[in-house]
Amino acid sequence: MKKQLPSRRSFLTKASLATGALLSGNAFGAPAYIANLGKPNSKINGVQVGVITYSFRSLEQDAESVLQHCLEAGISAIELMGNTAESFAGAPENPNPRRWRPNRKSADQELTPEQKKEMAERQRAQIAHAQKLAEWRASTPLDKFEKLRKMYADAGVSIYAWKPSALRINNTDAEIDYAMRVAKVLGASHVTVEIPGDPAHSLRLGKIADKHKVFVGYHGHLQQTYTVWDEAISQSDYNALNADIGHYVAAGFDPLPLITDKHDKIKSIHLKDRKNKENGQKNMPWGEGDTPIAEALQLMRDQKYVFPGSIELEYEIPEGSDAVKEVRRCFEYCRRALMA
Repeated sequence: MKKQLPSRRSFLTKASLATGALLSGNAFGAPAYIANLGKPNSKINGVQVGVITYSFRSLEQDAESVLQHCLEAGISAIELMGNTAESFAGAPENPNPRRWRPNRKSADQELTPEQKKEMAERQRAQIAHAQKLAEWRASTPLDKFEKLRKMYADAGVSIYAWKPSALRINNTDAEIDYAMRVAKVLGASHVTVEIPGDPAHSLRLGKIADKHKVFVGYHGHLQQTYTVWDEAISQSDYNALNADIGHYVAAGFDPLPLITDKHDKIKSIHLKDRKNKENGQKNMPWGEGDTPIAEALQLMRDQKYVFPGSIELEYEIPEGSDAVKEVRRCFEYCRRALMA
């Protein structure tokens, strides 16, 4: 007999009470989630709950700091962003780490001469950096990545996925090859990259992935549909899904059939709560949007699916809180769902 899911209202009430107790230090079992009381364990009833580094973007992004953020949030697994790992290994520093947006009233407004000059200078700097980075990737030994994996593993955090910037259409085969080798050293089963617009690129990635036996998980935003991954996964056994159920709901679809039907091709999913297409698509604190996060996690638990779910913090952080506290709230939401 199929287990009946709790109503959304009752689940949210219980999760809210539990989260408040956790953050006040009064929750039963809370030591498992509080830093400095042993290694974290965010695998609940067979489902690995992880986090993507991007969730901590408002905080320090170096490898040591990201690890500390995970420990404080009680998270024992991570999808690691490429710049965090490569900076640890000594990669040349990006002169423009954040995307530059010119100050103008509308997207079609003409840039001023000064803005055009700044944009051209930034583009030249980015091209030069990309060349330096490619040269560094071609020559750097992988021992620093081994040290990174060990540092995380010793603290109780596994790296299940890596999202490098070396998998884009303008990257060379040598850079893609490098990305696969690093992923293996980090202990990741897959790398992640946006769904390519050009099927020739997913074919190329799939062939190189096959050589290294490392999967490519294709991530999507609002372009996600039930069939958007089909061509890529038909090209290679090592092309797979890194679906985002929040974006999927915002695009107008129910993620539960996708998870059920394509579970054997999913390597990880991103968890966030967004309003659906009819309700404005906004990122919301968990439980206030239209994404069936609890139901998805319970499906993963009940069907014994082995891929992890990555917390991706995208809603606005409330005043007085921070990214670590909010990731911990999201994790407690997952824990309550998986214990229900």
